[in-house]
Amino acid sequence: MRFSIIFRIPKAVLTSQITRNYSEYAPKALRSLKPKSTRNNLQFYVDSCRVRAVAGNGGDGCVSFLSVWCKEQAGPDGGDGGHGGHVIFRATHSKKSLNHCHSVIQAKHGERGTHKDCTGKNADHIVVDVPLGTIVKDGSGRVVGDLQGEGTMFVAARGGAGGRGNKFFLTDTEQEPMVAEYGAVGESNHYTLEVRSMAHLGLIGFPNAGKSTLLRAITRARPTVAPYPFTTLRPHIGMVPYDDYEQVAIADLPGLIPGSHKNYGLGIQFLQHAERCRGLIFLLDGTNDPLKQYKTLNHELKQYSAQLVQRPRCVVLNKMDVPRVAEIYRNISTHIRTKSVGETAVIGISAKTGHNISELLRVIRQMYDEGEDSDKSH
Repeated sequence: MRFSIIFRIPKAVLTSQITRNYSEYAPKALRSLKPKSTRNNLQFYVDSCRVRAVAGNGGDGCVSFLSVWCKEQAGPDGGDGGHGGHVIFRATHSKKSLNHCHSVIQAKHGERGTHKDCTGKNADHIVVDVPLGTIVKDGSGRVVGDLQGEGTMFVAARGGAGGRGNKFFLTDTEQEPMVAEYGAVGESNHYTLEVRSMAHLGLIGFPNAGKSTLLRAITRARPTVAPYPFTTLRPHIGMVPYDDYEQVAIADLPGLIPGSHKNYGLGIQFLQHAERCRGLIFLLDGTNDPLKQYKTLNHELKQYSAQLVQRPRCVVLNKMDVPRVAEIYRNISTHIRTKSVGETAVIGISAKTGHNISELLRVIRQMYDEGEDSDKSH
């Protein structure tokens, strides 16, 4: 006979054991062995753009009459014109941003018909690949397309039909038609393309808080940094690889200023960038009243969207290499209470010297894992 013994483990003990095991066996961030590119052209991320889709015109029909040696007047033989090309947006996982989209997308025109009943060549369609989850809005801001699935297509502009040649107009009473059709004009429409999800986590903070320096420290991205005050105008994306082959996308977002929800500075455009990130990393400048910065950031996000405030977050205090920031860090940790991941409410780092970057990378991966589990549950 076999006997089964059931042990009941207290929930508190089990939770602490899981937390300790996660910290011990959590995936480790890999150090990039490949050097950063030395190219002069920097690649920034485009998550929204306005395009004009112009389809091709149809080819004109032909007026022609067949004449051969054995029969001088053999009747009309004008061919039809070819159709103009469409402009099509197609969702694919191979594209991550809208950098490649031009402001004007023009399809080719169909060729005109010729004699001997030869139909003009149809123009090829222009297919523009866009990231999965791209939203297409018309000129009035109405959503007309939501490209979520792989291979999903949206016809942005239809090409014109080719005109019919005089052979089409041959009847019993009209044996010599001298008429043919012009090709139809293709559509021309304006659209706004928006990527629903830009990155897993976004760095938000005041200008000159060190967001670009931090992104350069943990990824191979190369946003511009300099010893004088300025702010990033366009988002940059960097990938943090881990030893279990997962990659976490981190976005360096433009700096926020008080009144952004009223469209001050980059304003609504900045807040839209933050809205396309699953989680937020509040990066505070330790030398410039970080507690006030945190309250201002929270206020701006709340005024723009109540849902944005509820997203997963962590708070990071930068510039710990400055002597007086260490004392500020001890004081601010007791004032800021967030839903941040990990045991501490605030993570003190130095993006310049690399102090405590490993702890930040661990918290970033934990936020990513919790976000993935939340998506699967929904």
